[in-house]
Amino acid sequence: MQRAQAVSQLQIDDSQVIVTRWDFPPGAETGWHRHEHDYVIIPLTDGLMRLETPEGEREVTLEAGVCYRRVEGTEHNVINDGEAPFAFVEVEIKQ
Repeated sequence: MQRAQAVSQLQIDDSQVIVTRWDFPPGAETGWHRHEHDYVIIPLTDGLMRLETPEGEREVTLEAGVCYRRVEGTEHNVINDGEAPFAFVEVEIKQ
């Protein structure tokens, strides 16, 4: 099934970090990707996302302002599995 693409807006890319805002209309996805750096996610809104990973699928509830971090090498496809749009800021740590 073909899904809409989530919209990314690069905000900072310097020697220390890459900061990207992601906006997900209902049903939108990032597409499969692998993170080259450790990163932190800062949800701007509440939302329901489905993560497709090499190990399988799982649903995750986002809560505005409740951050989490993941490590370099994380592979997944992020999908908005809810009925409302959601957004988050991703901060990739280069150093």
